[in-house]
Amino acid sequence: MIAFLFPGQGSQKVGMGTQLAEASAAAREVFQEVDDALSQKLFAIMKNGPEDQLTLTENAQPAIMAHSIAIARVMEHEFGVKLAQKGEAVAGHSLGEYSALAAVGAFSLADTARLLKLRGQAMQAAVPVGVGSMCALLGADLEKATALAEAAAQGEVCEVANDNDPGQVVLSGHTGAIERAVEMAREFGCKRAVPLPVSAPFHCSLMQPAADAMAQALAATPPAPMLLPVYSNFTATLTSDPATELDLLVRQVTGRVRWRESIMAMGDAGITHFVEVGGKVVGPMVRKILPDSTQTSLISMEDIEALAKDI
Repeated sequence: MIAFLFPGQGSQKVGMGTQLAEASAAAREVFQEVDDALSQKLFAIMKNGPEDQLTLTENAQPAIMAHSIAIARVMEHEFGVKLAQKGEAVAGHSLGEYSALAAVGAFSLADTARLLKLRGQAMQAAVPVGVGSMCALLGADLEKATALAEAAAQGEVCEVANDNDPGQVVLSGHTGAIERAVEMAREFGCKRAVPLPVSAPFHCSLMQPAADAMAQALAATPPAPMLLPVYSNFTATLTSDPATELDLLVRQVTGRVRWRESIMAMGDAGITHFVEVGGKVVGPMVRKILPDSTQTSLISMEDIEALAKDI
Protein backbone atom coordinates (compact mmCIF):
# COMPACT_ATOMS: atom_id res chain seq x y z
CA MET A 1 0.00 0.00 0.00
CA ILE A 2 1.14 3.52 -0.86
CA ALA A 3 0.96 6.86 0.96
CA PHE A 4 1.78 10.14 -0.73
CA LEU A 5 3.78 12.57 1.43
CA PHE A 6 4.31 16.30 0.97
CA PRO A 7 7.36 18.20 2.25
CA GLY A 8 7.39 21.32 4.40
CA GLN A 9 9.44 24.48 4.68
CA GLY A 10 13.13 24.00 3.99
CA SER A 11 12.53 21.96 0.83
CA GLN A 12 12.51 25.08 -1.38
CA LYS A 13 15.42 25.81 -3.71
CA VAL A 14 15.99 28.23 -6.57
CA GLY A 15 15.15 26.49 -9.83
CA MET A 16 12.38 24.36 -8.38
CA GLY A 17 9.75 23.43 -10.94
CA THR A 18 11.71 24.80 -13.90
CA GLN A 19 12.19 21.46 -15.68
CA LEU A 20 8.56 20.52 -15.04
CA ALA A 21 7.32 23.78 -16.51
CA GLU A 22 9.50 23.37 -19.60
CA ALA A 23 8.25 19.83 -20.16
CA SER A 24 4.58 19.96 -19.21
CA ALA A 25 1.65 22.25 -19.90
CA ALA A 26 -0.07 20.83 -16.81
CA ALA A 27 2.78 22.09 -14.62
CA ARG A 28 2.79 25.51 -16.31
CA GLU A 29 -0.93 25.83 -15.63
CA VAL A 30 -0.39 25.16 -11.92
CA PHE A 31 2.32 27.81 -11.61
CA GLN A 32 0.24 30.33 -13.58
CA GLU A 33 -2.85 29.67 -11.45
CA VAL A 34 -0.86 30.25 -8.26
CA ASP A 35 0.63 33.46 -9.67
CA ASP A 36 -2.87 34.66 -10.57
CA ALA A 37 -4.30 33.73 -7.16
CA LEU A 38 -1.57 35.68 -5.34
CA SER A 39 -1.31 38.55 -7.88
CA GLN A 40 2.42 37.86 -7.72
CA LYS A 41 5.08 36.44 -10.04
CA LEU A 42 5.92 33.66 -7.58
CA PHE A 43 7.08 31.21 -10.23
CA ALA A 44 9.68 33.72 -11.43
CA ILE A 45 11.10 33.73 -7.87
CA MET A 46 10.97 29.93 -7.76
CA LYS A 47 12.77 29.73 -11.09
CA ASN A 48 15.33 32.52 -10.79
CA GLY A 49 15.45 33.63 -7.16
CA PRO A 50 16.89 35.57 -5.50
CA GLU A 51 17.20 32.97 -2.77
CA ASP A 52 16.43 35.40 0.05
CA GLN A 53 13.08 36.15 -1.58
CA LEU A 54 12.24 32.48 -2.04
CA THR A 55 13.09 31.63 1.57
CA LEU A 56 10.76 34.30 2.94
CA THR A 57 8.10 32.31 4.76
CA GLU A 58 5.23 33.96 2.87
CA ASN A 59 6.83 32.94 -0.45
CA ALA A 60 8.33 29.58 0.50
CA GLN A 61 5.05 28.13 1.74
CA PRO A 62 2.94 28.65 -1.42
CA ALA A 63 5.99 27.88 -3.61
CA ILE A 64 6.56 24.47 -2.04
CA MET A 65 2.87 23.68 -2.35
CA ALA A 66 2.78 24.79 -6.00
CA HIS A 67 5.75 22.56 -6.79
CA SER A 68 4.12 19.54 -5.15
CA ILE A 69 0.77 20.07 -6.87
CA ALA A 70 2.48 20.58 -10.24
CA ILE A 71 4.08 17.16 -9.83
CA ALA A 72 0.74 15.61 -8.85
CA ARG A 73 -0.93 17.19 -11.91
CA VAL A 74 1.84 15.98 -14.22
CA MET A 75 1.40 12.46 -12.82
CA GLU A 76 -2.30 12.60 -13.57
CA HIS A 77 -2.38 14.43 -16.90
CA GLU A 78 0.83 13.14 -18.50
CA PHE A 79 0.97 9.61 -17.08
CA GLY A 80 -2.59 8.79 -16.00
CA VAL A 81 -1.62 8.23 -12.35
CA LYS A 82 -4.22 9.57 -9.94
CA LEU A 83 -3.25 9.82 -6.27
CA ALA A 84 -6.75 8.91 -5.15
CA GLN A 85 -6.64 5.65 -7.12
CA LYS A 86 -3.10 4.59 -6.24
CA GLY A 87 -2.81 5.76 -2.64
CA GLU A 88 -4.34 4.77 0.68
CA ALA A 89 -3.75 8.11 2.40
CA VAL A 90 -1.80 11.38 2.27
CA ALA A 91 0.18 13.38 4.81
CA GLY A 92 2.27 16.52 4.78
CA HIS A 93 4.94 17.93 7.06
CA SER A 94 3.64 21.21 8.55
CA LEU A 95 2.64 23.35 5.51
CA GLY A 96 2.79 20.10 3.52
CA GLU A 97 -0.53 19.16 5.10
CA TYR A 98 -2.09 21.93 2.97
CA SER A 99 -0.39 20.52 -0.14
CA ALA A 100 -1.76 17.09 0.75
CA LEU A 101 -5.27 18.50 1.16
CA ALA A 102 -5.06 20.34 -2.16
CA ALA A 103 -3.92 17.12 -3.83
CA VAL A 104 -7.01 15.26 -2.60
CA GLY A 105 -9.50 17.99 -3.45
CA ALA A 106 -10.16 19.50 -0.01
CA PHE A 107 -9.04 22.96 -1.19
CA SER A 108 -8.77 24.45 -4.66
CA LEU A 109 -5.27 25.32 -5.83
CA ALA A 110 -6.01 29.05 -5.69
CA ASP A 111 -7.47 28.86 -2.18
CA THR A 112 -4.52 26.79 -0.96
CA ALA A 113 -2.06 29.34 -2.34
CA ARG A 114 -3.91 32.21 -0.63
CA LEU A 115 -4.18 30.33 2.66
CA LEU A 116 -0.47 29.54 2.67
CA LYS A 117 0.50 33.11 1.77
CA LEU A 118 -1.56 34.30 4.73
CA ARG A 119 -0.19 31.54 6.96
CA GLY A 120 3.36 32.60 6.16
CA GLN A 121 2.60 36.27 6.77
CA ALA A 122 0.74 35.54 10.01
CA MET A 123 3.50 33.30 11.36
CA GLN A 124 6.12 35.93 10.62
CA ALA A 125 4.02 38.70 12.18
CA ALA A 126 3.20 36.72 15.34
CA VAL A 127 6.64 37.22 16.90
CA PRO A 128 9.10 40.09 16.24
CA VAL A 129 12.30 39.01 14.47
CA GLY A 130 14.90 37.97 17.02
CA VAL A 131 12.45 37.27 19.83
CA GLY A 132 11.93 33.63 18.87
CA SER A 133 14.18 30.85 17.60
CA MET A 134 14.32 27.13 16.89
CA CYS A 135 16.95 24.42 17.20
CA ALA A 136 17.26 20.83 16.04
CA LEU A 137 18.33 18.21 18.56
CA LEU A 138 20.25 15.36 16.92
CA GLY A 139 20.53 12.00 18.60
CA ALA A 140 17.56 12.89 20.79
CA ASP A 141 14.21 11.20 21.24
CA LEU A 142 10.97 12.86 22.35
CA GLU A 143 11.54 12.04 26.04
CA LYS A 144 15.00 13.63 26.15
CA ALA A 145 13.84 16.63 24.14
CA THR A 146 10.84 17.24 26.41
CA ALA A 147 13.01 17.12 29.53
CA LEU A 148 15.52 19.51 27.96
CA ALA A 149 12.78 21.93 26.90
CA GLU A 150 11.34 22.03 30.41
CA ALA A 151 14.77 22.65 31.94
CA ALA A 152 15.73 25.35 29.43
CA ALA A 153 12.46 27.30 29.61
CA GLN A 154 13.15 29.08 32.92
CA GLY A 155 9.95 31.10 32.69
CA GLU A 156 10.10 31.50 28.92
CA VAL A 157 8.52 29.42 26.13
CA CYS A 158 10.55 26.36 25.09
CA GLU A 159 8.51 23.57 23.51
CA VAL A 160 8.86 20.56 21.24
CA ALA A 161 7.88 21.76 17.76
CA ASN A 162 8.68 18.74 15.58
CA ASP A 163 9.07 15.08 16.49
CA ASN A 164 10.60 14.19 13.13
CA ASP A 165 12.20 10.77 13.56
CA PRO A 166 13.77 8.61 16.29
CA GLY A 167 16.92 10.75 16.33
CA GLN A 168 15.74 14.27 15.46
CA VAL A 169 13.49 16.54 17.49
CA VAL A 170 13.09 20.31 17.02
CA LEU A 171 12.52 22.83 19.82
CA SER A 172 10.87 26.23 19.41
CA GLY A 173 10.36 29.23 21.67
CA HIS A 174 11.95 32.39 23.02
CA THR A 175 15.48 32.96 21.76
CA GLY A 176 16.98 32.95 25.26
CA ALA A 177 15.38 29.62 26.09
CA ILE A 178 16.50 28.06 22.80
CA GLU A 179 20.06 29.29 23.39
CA ARG A 180 19.99 27.67 26.84
CA ALA A 181 18.69 24.45 25.30
CA VAL A 182 21.59 24.41 22.81
CA GLU A 183 24.08 24.84 25.67
CA MET A 184 22.41 22.17 27.84
CA ALA A 185 21.72 19.58 25.12
CA ARG A 186 24.60 17.23 25.93
CA GLU A 187 23.61 17.12 29.60
CA PHE A 188 20.29 15.62 28.49
CA GLY A 189 21.83 12.94 26.30
CA CYS A 190 21.57 14.70 22.93
CA LYS A 191 24.50 14.26 20.54
CA ARG A 192 24.30 17.89 19.52
CA ALA A 193 21.98 20.84 19.08
CA VAL A 194 21.92 22.96 15.94
CA PRO A 195 20.32 26.43 15.85
CA LEU A 196 18.03 26.66 12.80
CA PRO A 197 18.12 29.58 10.33
CA VAL A 198 14.44 30.48 10.70
CA SER A 199 12.81 33.86 11.10
CA ALA A 200 10.15 32.82 13.62
CA PRO A 201 9.53 30.15 16.29
CA PHE A 202 7.09 27.88 14.46
CA HIS A 203 4.83 25.30 16.12
CA CYS A 204 4.88 26.63 19.65
CA SER A 205 2.49 28.66 21.80
CA LEU A 206 4.09 31.94 20.66
CA MET A 207 2.31 31.34 17.33
CA GLN A 208 -1.17 31.84 18.85
CA PRO A 209 -1.80 35.11 16.92
CA ALA A 210 -1.11 33.20 13.69
CA ALA A 211 -3.47 30.42 14.77
CA ASP A 212 -6.18 33.02 15.35
CA ALA A 213 -5.59 34.49 11.88
CA MET A 214 -5.78 31.04 10.29
CA ALA A 215 -8.98 30.20 12.19
CA GLN A 216 -10.62 33.24 10.60
CA ALA A 217 -9.27 32.47 7.11
CA LEU A 218 -10.18 28.78 7.24
CA ALA A 219 -13.68 29.54 8.50
CA ALA A 220 -14.15 31.51 5.27
CA THR A 221 -12.60 28.68 3.20
CA PRO A 222 -13.98 25.42 4.59
CA PRO A 223 -12.52 22.19 3.14
CA ALA A 224 -14.52 20.14 0.66
CA PRO A 225 -14.81 16.32 0.90
CA MET A 226 -11.45 14.58 0.47
CA LEU A 227 -10.70 11.96 -2.16
CA LEU A 228 -8.28 10.30 0.30
CA PRO A 229 -7.99 10.62 4.08
CA VAL A 230 -5.15 12.63 5.60
CA TYR A 231 -2.93 11.91 8.59
CA SER A 232 -3.05 15.05 10.72
CA ASN A 233 0.17 16.60 12.05
CA PHE A 234 -1.60 17.51 15.27
CA THR A 235 -3.07 14.10 16.15
CA ALA A 236 -0.96 11.67 14.07
CA THR A 237 -4.25 9.96 13.21
CA LEU A 238 -6.32 9.57 10.07
CA THR A 239 -9.18 11.91 9.31
CA SER A 240 -11.53 12.25 6.35
CA ASP A 241 -13.98 14.73 7.91
CA PRO A 242 -13.56 18.28 6.54
CA ALA A 243 -14.86 19.98 9.70
CA THR A 244 -12.46 18.03 11.88
CA GLU A 245 -9.56 18.79 9.57
CA LEU A 246 -10.35 22.51 9.64
CA ASP A 247 -10.01 22.52 13.44
CA LEU A 248 -6.79 20.47 13.24
CA LEU A 249 -5.22 22.93 10.77
CA VAL A 250 -5.78 25.73 13.26
CA ARG A 251 -4.32 23.68 16.12
CA GLN A 252 -1.36 22.72 13.92
CA VAL A 253 0.00 26.29 13.98
CA THR A 254 0.86 26.15 17.68
CA GLY A 255 0.97 22.35 18.05
CA ARG A 256 3.75 19.82 17.69
CA VAL A 257 4.29 18.21 14.28
CA ARG A 258 3.92 14.54 15.21
CA TRP A 259 5.66 13.21 12.12
CA ARG A 260 7.33 10.16 13.68
CA GLU A 261 4.02 9.02 15.17
CA SER A 262 2.18 9.66 11.89
CA ILE A 263 4.58 7.47 9.92
CA MET A 264 4.42 4.75 12.57
CA ALA A 265 0.61 4.86 12.36
CA MET A 266 0.81 4.46 8.58
CA GLY A 267 3.13 1.49 9.02
CA ASP A 268 0.69 -0.06 11.48
CA ALA A 269 -2.05 0.44 8.87
CA GLY A 270 -0.08 -1.64 6.37
CA ILE A 271 1.48 1.14 4.27
CA THR A 272 4.91 0.08 3.03
CA HIS A 273 5.66 2.47 0.14
CA PHE A 274 5.99 6.21 0.77
CA VAL A 275 6.12 8.63 -2.17
CA GLU A 276 7.40 12.14 -1.42
CA VAL A 277 5.85 14.57 -3.87
CA GLY A 278 8.24 17.45 -4.47
CA GLY A 279 11.28 16.90 -2.30
CA LYS A 280 13.85 14.67 -0.65
CA VAL A 281 13.22 15.81 2.91
CA VAL A 282 10.65 13.57 4.57
CA GLY A 283 11.74 10.38 2.80
CA PRO A 284 14.96 10.06 4.85
CA MET A 285 12.91 10.56 8.02
CA VAL A 286 10.58 7.73 6.97
CA ARG A 287 13.59 5.46 6.40
CA LYS A 288 14.71 6.00 10.00
CA ILE A 289 11.21 5.43 11.37
CA LEU A 290 10.32 2.40 9.22
CA PRO A 291 13.60 0.87 7.96
CA ASP A 292 11.81 -1.88 6.04
CA SER A 293 9.66 0.53 4.02
CA THR A 294 10.26 1.83 0.49
CA GLN A 295 10.71 5.54 -0.21
CA THR A 296 10.40 7.25 -3.59
CA SER A 297 11.12 10.92 -4.26
CA LEU A 298 9.40 12.79 -7.10
CA ILE A 299 11.10 15.94 -8.36
CA SER A 300 11.92 15.49 -12.05
CA MET A 301 9.93 14.26 -15.04
CA GLU A 302 12.17 11.19 -15.00
CA ASP A 303 11.17 10.49 -11.39
CA ILE A 304 7.48 10.72 -12.26
CA GLU A 305 7.87 8.53 -15.34
CA ALA A 306 9.73 5.86 -13.37
CA LEU A 307 7.04 5.76 -10.67
CA ALA A 308 4.25 5.62 -13.26
CA LYS A 309 5.81 2.46 -14.69
CA ASP A 310 6.04 0.82 -11.26
CA ILE A 311 2.59 1.44 -9.78
